[in-house]
Amino acid sequence: MPMRPGKPCNHPGCPEVVHDAYCDKHRKQKRRYASRNRESSTARGYGYRWQKVRLNYLRRHPLCILCEAEGKITAANVVDHIKPHKGNTSLMWDEGNFQPLCKHHHDVKTATQDHGFGR
Repeated sequence: MPMRPGKPCNHPGCPEVVHDAYCDKHRKQKRRYASRNRESSTARGYGYRWQKVRLNYLRRHPLCILCEAEGKITAANVVDHIKPHKGNTSLMWDEGNFQPLCKHHHDVKTATQDHGFGR
């Protein structure tokens, strides 16, 4: 199947022809800018209290549930919110909204179901 023609990078004035939105140089700059302007984890609700809750939950649920469903045994190292809380404190602290995941499955879920990284 033939590749679609390239187009100019979305960064103003960049003549680089790309098959995505940005060339490598400007994609990195855009990511850096986005992470610089993101609130700290504490400001988003993931401070000391969350760290204690997270650790307690992982002690009680040590395995990634998605790996288990695939027949693998992998330690969970992320407590994922099944339904993104988006600042809603009742969803943030509801253990019924938690699931233990490995980093790989959490990254996949975030990229696919939660509309990508850095929403």
